[in-house]
Amino acid sequence: MQQPAFQQLLAGDMAILDGVIRSRLHSEVVLVRQVAEYIIHSGGKRLRPVVVLLAARALGYDGPHHHELAAVVEFIHTATLLHDDVVDESQLRRGQDTANARFGNATSVLVGDFLYSRAFQMMVTVQNMRVMEVLADATNTIAEGEVLQLMNCHDPDITEEAYMRVIRYKTARLFDAAGRLGAIVAGRDRAMEDALGAYGMHLGTAFQLIDDVLDYSGDKETTGKNVGDDLAEGKPTLPLLHVMRNGTPEQAGRVRQAIANGGTEDFAAILQAIRDTGGLEYTRQQAEREAQMAVDALAGLPHGAYRDALIELPAFAVHRNY
Repeated sequence: MQQPAFQQLLAGDMAILDGVIRSRLHSEVVLVRQVAEYIIHSGGKRLRPVVVLLAARALGYDGPHHHELAAVVEFIHTATLLHDDVVDESQLRRGQDTANARFGNATSVLVGDFLYSRAFQMMVTVQNMRVMEVLADATNTIAEGEVLQLMNCHDPDITEEAYMRVIRYKTARLFDAAGRLGAIVAGRDRAMEDALGAYGMHLGTAFQLIDDVLDYSGDKETTGKNVGDDLAEGKPTLPLLHVMRNGTPEQAGRVRQAIANGGTEDFAAILQAIRDTGGLEYTRQQAEREAQMAVDALAGLPHGAYRDALIELPAFAVHRNY
């Protein structure tokens, strides 16, 4: 896949961001530093901090705070990954052992707590109450999304609407916050903040929907995680909901049983049912719809290279293979 243009455009900003991350990860407790660096520097796409940087730059911001806030967003995201992998009992992320597989569950949870608290220490330095409000609300909503997802596990009766609510809470909410931070740090009004928040919300939703697709169509070497993990955990994602709505009674019953019980014993048959019913195509269509709404939300932004890069991000999120 061709390198997206935003990576070259933000090369200088990303180098500064890396320096901020490394500096802010410092702890006198060696294990905290070791685990935090392990997960932070394990090859993530860093799309959430990219949204902060691009949004701020697109609005003409040239101060120091967008790097700090981009790092805050990455720390919050990383904390959620540490906690997620413990809850899901995951063993592989980004092509390497998860932190809980390497260091143990207790260590992962506690280092996740360190990253959350460090993120709040950092956001205070910006001395902007709206920044604090946006990030506090986002962090709380993400936690609610985690609980909603836990409640929905092994439940084949959830609706598509309920599943989309989990996505918007758990994944898209931090993208929303990232867009808002760019507007806030640039001193723009609430209308612009809301526009960039909507951009982030739709971008994050598209991103997660493609993750759902990749769980049934990617490969371990490319995606960096085991294919079928969602099914093993009994997660009723959109491709499975589509089969239960549109498949034969036998296909729907097989999927219901797999969600209820977890495991991948029927993975081949379920994958065939997803293909037969067009479940992956349907999920991609929903992702493309969200991506277009993200682009539409940028109508009021000034034209320029950074706006063009923001327009490029939803297409990257939808067409990626990892």
